[in-house]
Formats: sequence, C-alpha cells, structure tokens
Amino acid sequence: MEEIEMYLGEAKEMMEKVIKHTGIELNKIRAGKASPTMLDSIMVEYYGSPTPLAQVATVSVPDARSLMIRPFERKMIMDIERAIRDSELGLNPTSDGETVRINMPPMTEERRRDLVKQVKVEAEASRVSLRNVRKEINELLRKLQKEGASEDEVKTAEDKVQKTTDSYVAKVEQIIEAKEKEIMTV
Repeated sequence: MEEIEMYLGEAKEMMEKVIKHTGIELNKIRAGKASPTMLDSIMVEYYGSPTPLAQVATVSVPDARSLMIRPFERKMIMDIERAIRDSELGLNPTSDGETVRINMPPMTEERRRDLVKQVKVEAEASRVSLRNVRKEINELLRKLQKEGASEDEVKTAEDKVQKTTDSYVAKVEQIIEAKEKEIMTV
C-alpha cells in the first residue's frame, strides 16, 4: 500500500534529522581542540538584537589550541568578548583592539568526565527522539489499519519501522562512542 511506504519514508526522514541534530549538538561540546563550530551557539548584541556570532565576525583557527575572531566592525569587540564570557562554554577571551583571541586551556580529567556525561545526556535525548518517531509512525500505521489496510501489511510495516529505529539507534551509538573517544584522548 502506497500510504504505508510513504510513512516508512517519513520515518527514515525524521530519524535522519535526529542524527543530524545529534551531530550538531555534539559539535558544540569541546573536545580539547579548537573548532569554530564551538561558537555557533554564541549570540552577540548587535544594534539591540541578539545575532549569531558568525554574522558579525569571522572565526578562524590559527592553531589547535586557539581561536581568532575578527569582527566586521571594530566596535563589536567588547560585545563579542562579553557574549563569549557569559556563555556556558567556560572560555576566557582576550582582545588586542582588532581581534578577539581565545586560548583553549588543556582539559583536566574531571572536565573530560563532565563532557562525557554531557555527551551521554545528548545520546539519551537522541534515543528518546528516535523512539518518539517510531511511536508516531506506528500510531499512523494503526490508524491506517482501522481505515481498512490489511493487518499483515501493517504488521510488516511496524517491523520495518522497528528495524529502521534499531539501525538509527546504532548510528547514534557510533557517533557517541567516537565523541567520547575524542574527548578522552589527551
């Protein structure tokens, strides 16, 4: 039945979005190396409205342990420093009047363990999202059955949804494992 196939495709699409979101969230977690994506969540006051840092400055990585931020307007330096300091990233920016520099302190073992806990929380959120997609699609399939679809087709489709969910949960596990390894590597 074409509606069932449509729902299966929708399930895959929604689960892909969960995986993509997980990757984005994990990129925000610092793993010892400097990365411009670490600052993606930073919002800077720009003419009275919060604006993403990437829209008011360029972020570069001069070496593995530092970031350099060059604002498009010099007067933004103080606002950029304040936004970074006030963020939950625990970074301490310094400026020379033209650029803002952030030196990444080496992570302590305790900080690494805290980050791994953060990664595990994100992993659980991803697994919950995947299970919610499965539940939503299964409810749609059961609704189709009540509307006249055959019980066998619906049962087969539910099995496919379960297999798809299992494969995406395995992908999350691989991503999480890689991130934990990255964080714990000194």
